[in-house]
Amino acid sequence: MERLKLNFRKVFVFGVLLSTVLAFSQCKKDGVVGPQDPENPITNEIPGILDSQAVNGGGTSGTMQVNVSGATSDGGFAVRIPMDSKLISDSNEKPTVSTVRVFENGKEIGPGHSSHDEIRAKGNGRFSHKSGFLFLSASDNSNPKTNGKKYTYTVNGQGAGGITPPTTTPDPITPDPGPTTPISGDEPIGYASVNGKTTGGKGGQTVTVKTFAELKTAVTSKSPLIIMVSGTITGTGMLQVESNKSILGLPGSRLNGASLLIYGKNNVIVRNMTISNVISYSNIIIKEGAHHVWIDHCELSSVRVSDWDYYDGLLDVGTGADYVTLSWNKLHDNHKAMLIGFSYTRPDDVNHLKVTVHHNYFYNISERTPDVRYGNVHVFNNYMQNAGYVGALMGATVRVENNYFKNSSLPIRTEISPVAGFISGLNTNIFEASGANKITTAASSWIPTYAYTSVLNKAADVPALVTKGAGATLTSF
Repeated sequence: MERLKLNFRKVFVFGVLLSTVLAFSQCKKDGVVGPQDPENPITNEIPGILDSQAVNGGGTSGTMQVNVSGATSDGGFAVRIPMDSKLISDSNEKPTVSTVRVFENGKEIGPGHSSHDEIRAKGNGRFSHKSGFLFLSASDNSNPKTNGKKYTYTVNGQGAGGITPPTTTPDPITPDPGPTTPISGDEPIGYASVNGKTTGGKGGQTVTVKTFAELKTAVTSKSPLIIMVSGTITGTGMLQVESNKSILGLPGSRLNGASLLIYGKNNVIVRNMTISNVISYSNIIIKEGAHHVWIDHCELSSVRVSDWDYYDGLLDVGTGADYVTLSWNKLHDNHKAMLIGFSYTRPDDVNHLKVTVHHNYFYNISERTPDVRYGNVHVFNNYMQNAGYVGALMGATVRVENNYFKNSSLPIRTEISPVAGFISGLNTNIFEASGANKITTAASSWIPTYAYTSVLNKAADVPALVTKGAGATLTSF
């Protein structure tokens, strides 16, 4: 009897461990980003899926194809599929406002506006277009992702190509009252100076750190601090930065192997830092509602090894982050440079991810200079040399203005996500020895509302200005 009890306990424990491993691996595979442990808060995107491998969900006019390859289970007979964020979808307040009609192998299915419980339990073609997602069941209750059927949709009986591209309608934000100086000034240009200012640790104590332990203690302090980083500091993992911090690299300083994580915090400045060789994580990560962050004059790099996932990105912004300026940074020798928007299934990012990217030097980069999902991002006066593309995905609007592309095989693209994004400012850029763009949507005329024209350089002047001024070139603050 005791032996039976012991064997039962072993089987039970093994079953629990196996279930845990399977559940974890499935979550990772599906790329589902839920509440995260702040001690291990890093899931930027679907592991192993690069934007160059993403699946195009359809064209921009006529009947649109539903990208069932991007579907995830919603329980029962239902799957959940991200839809174009610019389509009007049902909500709790307006449960029947969506005009999406769905077709299975050319035959209309429904009813639409079905409750999610009915879709899960009854299926038979019921669907709902709600909160930016299509909740779908097959007519025969087979799995829409694997049954081989073709699913398409129309809007008001017409294709989604009738969506109007973003225009200069003012954003629901307070315009910046005026420009500041981009190199020696104490205030950032762009979104980090909108709806408040980014002052970092101004007014707090100034401390100098020389070891990893000292740096960790300083960045995790709850008090405002100006942190001066001296010499070479080596560590691993992520340093979680608290609000109201200025992290300033003294000339010749370096952080090797460890990343800076700004997770739900605000009013953070990182300048003149050289950060390299961060394994598994991005060198600097801004996420989970972090806002008013300025990353300026930093040098971020790794090595372009054969395993694209060995090193993650260099400078990434996502999951509800807002009012960020990334300026005068040098990003090089990495496959993935800059990702803004961490998932193809985050429609709530539509009203966030307001980021300014200016006077950065991208070189020896395979992709993401930057890559934008859902957000409104202003990319101006950057120099892309032997660097991958600027991407506007999942309905994102990106103003690409007065940049210089050299030896870029595909400078700008919109077609590699289930929903294409929009580009404004295309004709202001210079493309030297570069390939053709892949822009599948109508041109946008969107311009950010903050003042910046007094610091906007001519595209022809960008290579000389940026190669000289970008990176950890500051000698005083």
